[in-house]
Amino acid sequence: MAGFGLCPVRAQQPVRNLEYFYQEAVKRSPLLKDYHNQLQSSKIDSMRVKGGHLPQVSALANGMYAPVVNGYGFDEVLTNGKALEAVLNVNYNLASKKNINNQLEGIHLQADSIRFATGLSALDLQKAVTDQYITAFASQQQAAFNQEVYQLLHEEEIVLKKLTRANVYKQVDYLTFLVTFQQQQLQWKQAELQLKNDYSTLNYLTGIADTTAHELAEPMIEPVLLNVETGFFYQKFGIDSLKLINQRKAVDFNYKPKASVYANGGYNSSFAYQPYRNFGASAGFTVAVPIFDGHQRKMQYDKLSISQRTINVYKEFFQSQHTQQLNLLRQQIADQNGLYKQVSEQIKFTKSLIQVDSRLLQTGDIRIADFVIAINNYLAAQNLKRQTNITRLKLFNQLNYWNR
Repeated sequence: MAGFGLCPVRAQQPVRNLEYFYQEAVKRSPLLKDYHNQLQSSKIDSMRVKGGHLPQVSALANGMYAPVVNGYGFDEVLTNGKALEAVLNVNYNLASKKNINNQLEGIHLQADSIRFATGLSALDLQKAVTDQYITAFASQQQAAFNQEVYQLLHEEEIVLKKLTRANVYKQVDYLTFLVTFQQQQLQWKQAELQLKNDYSTLNYLTGIADTTAHELAEPMIEPVLLNVETGFFYQKFGIDSLKLINQRKAVDFNYKPKASVYANGGYNSSFAYQPYRNFGASAGFTVAVPIFDGHQRKMQYDKLSISQRTINVYKEFFQSQHTQQLNLLRQQIADQNGLYKQVSEQIKFTKSLIQVDSRLLQTGDIRIADFVIAINNYLAAQNLKRQTNITRLKLFNQLNYWNR
């Protein structure tokens, strides 16, 4: 029998592979775009921190007039009747460079968390697209194989009809074969509908609005072997631990003395005496030293320690499950590989049997029932081989997802 074919209409379309659909999904993913925008925002946050520790300059203007009419009004001793202030203020917090760097490090760690989330979302998207691509490719193979078998049975039906008219076979034998032939036609049509649905789902998942069906290339998926103990999924625990260290440093900086200086200059007058001389300037400083806050510093340390223990618990649990998951997938792949070899050997025999039975059918030396049984055995073996291969590919996909 010939290899798997495709329907003539679909064969005219360009072949699309797994990489095409994955790239389209990445390009259209709103979640990945959201993470990209968050990374851009984190860069702005870093610039804001740096800008916040530069001298802050502001302009201030205040004016007040409190009239007294016939002895009625605010006490002029308190209000001076009128006042005008217009000054330029400069404030500068004397923060240490280590404190600034720690704040910047906190923003960088948050950006690392966003990058991890981006990578995880990309992996999830790749896994989902690959699974659906494998499903659609399996439906394509099923439809092509059913079409091929239909064409084979159609040729045999023509021969059998002639032999029945020549009384080589009985009418009931021909009808038995005809039922099998018509059933195969229905299976072919059903497979075409399933392919259409699976292909549409693949387009929907990747955000492609094109309704044209294209031929799918065979997915080339092989297991990836990496050092999982320092792999992608463990980065999250490292980032979370670094965040706690950063927060502990921030607590320490909050309990260090803080100092700031300021200066201003401008015009400030109550207009009581020679207001044209009320231009001036001033400067000063502020120092704050924490002394006692009810042991809140230690409480914050304790909370951070609890958070670190929680991270360790999750990491140990994930490591255990991760190892079990990988071992299970490897065992399942080994089992499917063994089954795939056995089914491939069986197909060789069933295919040879059909070829022999087909020649015997030409001379009327085989019962129709035996020929139908041989066809059904071949169909069952081919379906099992295809299903086994699809299962293998999906297991490869899962293994590559977790083995990062």
